[in-house]
Amino acid sequence: MKSVTFHVPGKPQGKARAKTVRNKHTGNTMSYTPEKDLLYENYIKNQFLNACGGMFLEQGKPVTLRIVARFSPPKSTSKKRAALMLEGKELPLKKPDVDNIVKVVADALNGVAYHDDTQIVLVAAKKAYSAIEGLDVTVEEYAN
Repeated sequence: MKSVTFHVPGKPQGKARAKTVRNKHTGNTMSYTPEKDLLYENYIKNQFLNACGGMFLEQGKPVTLRIVARFSPPKSTSKKRAALMLEGKELPLKKPDVDNIVKVVADALNGVAYHDDTQIVLVAAKKAYSAIEGLDVTVEEYAN
């Protein structure tokens, strides 16, 4: 079974909504992905390419995507509460939403880890507090 696990350092980000603008002269509207999202997607893509060793799941192969989004406890948190957060007894109930984290990772890996994100049949994602911020991502061929 093909599998790659990699880490994306830095504070996890979610996929923002596409921006839509209207040309006041022609009346046409156009949607685009914000530059911040494109930069983050490219960062995720590069981290995957550094770890993958050439792995690619061809069209028609089902894919499992596992993501752990790790956040640092806020600096203003007491030591006692920060310890509870790091032990997993308190979870991050804050933005970004876990579905937006999944979306940015799935879109970033389109065409590099798998042919298209429609191949993703199983997603496991969670948010947690950790001493080291970032995303831990595993992309693997789906197994029953």
